[in-house]
Amino acid sequence: MKRDRNHASKGERSLPWIPAGLCLLIAFSFFHLICKKKDAGMKPLQAEIQNVSETKFGTVVEDPYRLLEYWNEPKVREWSDGQNAYARSVLDRFPHVRDIAKRVSEIETRTSVNYYDLFRTPKGLFAMKDQPPLNQPLLVKMTSPDDPGSERVIVDLNRLDRSGGTSMDWYVPSPDGRLVGVSLSKGGSEMGDVHLFESESGRQVGEVVERVNGGTAGGDMAWLPDGSGFYYTRYPRSGERKNEDYHFYQQLWFHAIGTPADSDRYVAGRDFPRTAEIKLDMDQKTGRLLIVVQYGDSGRMAYFILHQDGRLASIAGFDDQIVEAVWGKKDDLFLISLKDAPRGKIVRLSLAYPVLNKAATIVPEGPDALIYDFESKPFIAVTESHLFAAYQLGGPSEIRVFGYDGRPETKPEQLPVSSVSEIAVMGNDELLFKSSSYLQPSAWYRLNAREASVHKTALFQKSPVDFSDTEVVREFATSKDGTKVPVNIIRPKGVLLNGDNPVWLGGYGGYGISRSPNFGALRRVWIEQGGVVAVANIRGGGEYGEAWHRSGALLQKQNGFDDFAAVMQYLIDSGYTRPERLALTGGSNGGLLMGAMITQHPNLFKATVSFVGIYDMIRSELTPNGEFNIPEYGTVKDPAQFRALFAYSPYHHVEEGTAYPAVLFMTGANDPRVDPMHSRKMTARLQAATSSANPILLRTSSTTGHGGGTPLDEQIKEDVDMFAFLFNELGVDYKPVK
Repeated sequence: MKRDRNHASKGERSLPWIPAGLCLLIAFSFFHLICKKKDAGMKPLQAEIQNVSETKFGTVVEDPYRLLEYWNEPKVREWSDGQNAYARSVLDRFPHVRDIAKRVSEIETRTSVNYYDLFRTPKGLFAMKDQPPLNQPLLVKMTSPDDPGSERVIVDLNRLDRSGGTSMDWYVPSPDGRLVGVSLSKGGSEMGDVHLFESESGRQVGEVVERVNGGTAGGDMAWLPDGSGFYYTRYPRSGERKNEDYHFYQQLWFHAIGTPADSDRYVAGRDFPRTAEIKLDMDQKTGRLLIVVQYGDSGRMAYFILHQDGRLASIAGFDDQIVEAVWGKKDDLFLISLKDAPRGKIVRLSLAYPVLNKAATIVPEGPDALIYDFESKPFIAVTESHLFAAYQLGGPSEIRVFGYDGRPETKPEQLPVSSVSEIAVMGNDELLFKSSSYLQPSAWYRLNAREASVHKTALFQKSPVDFSDTEVVREFATSKDGTKVPVNIIRPKGVLLNGDNPVWLGGYGGYGISRSPNFGALRRVWIEQGGVVAVANIRGGGEYGEAWHRSGALLQKQNGFDDFAAVMQYLIDSGYTRPERLALTGGSNGGLLMGAMITQHPNLFKATVSFVGIYDMIRSELTPNGEFNIPEYGTVKDPAQFRALFAYSPYHHVEEGTAYPAVLFMTGANDPRVDPMHSRKMTARLQAATSSANPILLRTSSTTGHGGGTPLDEQIKEDVDMFAFLFNELGVDYKPVK
């Protein structure tokens, strides 16, 4: 089953005979003592200024820290090492670091198992399994979701690589379940090679197929119905293209089991775009392969069917506004279309007459938005007589049931203010769906469409902490242009709106990705110190469909920033907090959001932790993954888009003498999606410009990337640094939990 590229793995223990929590406590205590003596009074290493001035469309663009883009420069590595040392000298001297480390370790290592990426075959039910305190998840197989005791481990990377540095990007079992293909990558790079394992013995067999997955375009594979071979995505190999094209031009190839990978056969893709991203789905009845090609991260997809005789037929083009497709049961395809329906409609296309404009609309557009996500499994599914689809409700989401003809049926019972994060077809008109809320851990539920019944399976998480004293409310802020923006508030019952609560606010707002309710046991670390947690559903996400996304993208990107600022102001005006007690966090596109808040509203909050963020919007598209992002942000080659990018580019709007809030930047040296140069340049610019005494810190991990595949012990260290930093900057006197 293809794995969501944004899923960050959980993990193991550093030393097999010592619990991870104890290892971390020993490490934190040691560093705390050493840093107190050695690094007292340490200051950040100043970056060398080598200003590059360029004029674009009549606008002068200054870039004083261009040198920091070049990681292979010894000066840059020396500066980065100095920044890490400075960050440690500050972070390790914060009060209660050891107490915070103990609490975070307790929660993260005692969190119960979590099953995801379920896939059923005749050999059983396959799943990925997070099992703290293991560093990396397991690939397992069981007889059913009601019998986890039958589980057998197929792949355990914690044994194969005790460093925790190897991770599974995704897996795909053969149709009979005998073999399973697994994409393995190292150090958070997401550059994965496919390895084959026997599901019964767990033994690795056969050939390794290289360069199938990447951090830019992802990757996929699809087995032939008889399991004799598989189609797979493939990046250029050494000597096939120029070095600058090494992470582009993904194509489709075929591998026959038992033959050398060097003899694999090219299938398609030479005429695909440079930034093609490919997803595959095999119809096991007919042997026809559905090929989905996304144009960068644009949300624009083209669809092809590869017939068994090798014919490649086009079903829909990039401009046809089809955003999802799944095989039906009657020689047809079910498609999500946005044509004249920005919230989505479901159409059925007969393959006997595959003309798109003749497809029948079976579920028309409604008031709520259909969910689709190119990087994950589909959120629509078809059984013998039913159709299932997931809908967004402005943040929360739910599963709905229809007849094969699109007739709505009884809505299944689901948790309030919750979300559906995955679905898996089980046969016999049964579907499994995974659901959680802000206060309820995730669980897999069995939905029987014929009986209109929902039952919780044995695959569910147990919380290591108690949230019975906590409640969730959904409120609305009013943005600059009058738009109502949802904010989900997780707060202690009976909270006083006296303006003194420490508030931890997060957001994202990009790529049509919705911030839906999810359970996070670590929020307890904040709540038990009297804090309030808030999550904003700003424009740029998919909470209200494609119109909501587009109103926060490209030339409208500033709307999302205005939305988030409005949420901050709402939390202040409503008495939840005040600027001195408000902290922000965000990562990736959410890191860009943090950068915009730092430069546009430095007086509205006290501190932020910004993960793997984008800050230089003028140079971003020159990085490998930056080109894939052009459909979301725009290009500096277009005058209007350049002006929009330059207007909010955080790096270019740092002003000398401004009292900036406290900032902790976190990045991974192996990040394939957002070049770490963004964090380096933004750190240097802020450190040189700020007039406040608030720390500006840069923490670079040498062994991780964008987040996927990060070992649990490293995740714990990151979380401890985050909490210690925010508690200190907001003046929270941490009280250990007894």
